[in-house]
Amino acid sequence: MELAQVRLLVTDFALCYRFYADVLGLKPQSGATNGPYEKFSPATGAAGIALQDRAMMAEVLGEVGDPASGHRSLVVLRVDDLDTYCEQITARGATLVHGPAPMTDRMRVAHLKDPEGNLVELQEWLLLRG
Repeated sequence: MELAQVRLLVTDFALCYRFYADVLGLKPQSGATNGPYEKFSPATGAAGIALQDRAMMAEVLGEVGDPASGHRSLVVLRVDDLDTYCEQITARGATLVHGPAPMTDRMRVAHLKDPEGNLVELQEWLLLRG
């Protein structure tokens, strides 16, 4: 078994697309800016994040057609230099809700939300520095 992706159901696909591509700097697979589906990948690693239009998925599973409430997901991205990456994404329009700050003695984190309210955690693993 292999994890293919984590998929987020969104109502404003174009706005979320711009956030993951333009603000976070993830690479879109096909360039489908208006959806109904797109997968994004970081420069390294095999994991991916995908967006799917909530209305399209509601045609398959009616229960997901209701508006989302509360925090249903936490997307985690590892970066090499948390401070520099946070400076870059805030310059592109991101708003940090926490950090950068230590999480443990081995990790620093920052948190933000995508346009749909999904939490995004940015991690810098201090052990990788040697």
